[in-house]
Amino acid sequence: MKHIVAGRVPADTTEFIELALGTPPELWLGTEGESPLERAARLDAARDILATHPELADDTLRLAARAIEDHAPDLFTVIALPTRKHPARRLFDGRTHQAGTGAAA
Repeated sequence: MKHIVAGRVPADTTEFIELALGTPPELWLGTEGESPLERAARLDAARDILATHPELADDTLRLAARAIEDHAPDLFTVIALPTRKHPARRLFDGRTHQAGTGAAA
């Protein structure tokens, strides 16, 4: 099945993300070895885009959540972790502390 985004068929995953967001991923993620000046310019451009399109952050989160839901739904599964009762703890002098009593035995 072909994915069509903004009227185009993306060639790869990176292009799909770029078409879906309307910006290249590197704008938000940076690139390896970028200089402090390049980073400052990239972040400045990102701030300008978010100021112009404040809904972009929410749209991006929705897109990411939908992708996770479609391709890795177990990441959204929340289960309660089992609780475990801690045995009496040893104090430094060898005595034991009984949990919940506040007293050393």
